[in-house]
This record gives sequence, C-alpha cells and structure tokens, in this order.
Amino acid sequence: MMEKKIQNQKQTEKNDIPKSLTLYVVFSILVLIIFTITEFIVSTVSGTSHDTLTTCFFACFGGEILCCALIKIFKLKKEDNEF
Repeated sequence: MMEKKIQNQKQTEKNDIPKSLTLYVVFSILVLIIFTITEFIVSTVSGTSHDTLTTCFFACFGGEILCCALIKIFKLKKEDNEF
C-alpha cells in the first residue's frame, strides 16, 4: 500500500514539471510575439528602433526557452535510462 502511494507521488512529480515548463515556454513565446508587434508599431510611429532593448529582451526570453528545452531533453533521457 505504501509503495503505491510513493509511486503515485513520483508520477505526480514527474507530470508536474513538464506541464509547468510547457506553460512557461508558451508564456515566453507569447511575450516575444507581443513585444515584436509592439516594437514594430513603436518603431514605425516614432521612426527609431530600440536595438539594445530588443537585443536584451530576446536574449532573456530566448535563453529561458533554451534552458527549459534543455531541462526537458535531459529529464527525458534520465527517465529513459531508469527503465
């Protein structure tokens, strides 16, 4: 009985991480799309582009997406090796 509870708890923990990472990746992509559209409108209206802000913004969110992808890849490899 106790072993089943431990196995269920481990399964729940395994399922929570991919869901939260997936939600964060979707959030990051949406933020990047919204920023791109907003930056395009602002640069069209004002006639200037904000190169440093754009570079930093994409570096931050792109890096976060890359880290989440690496976590998922290595987590999947680790789960495959357990069986």
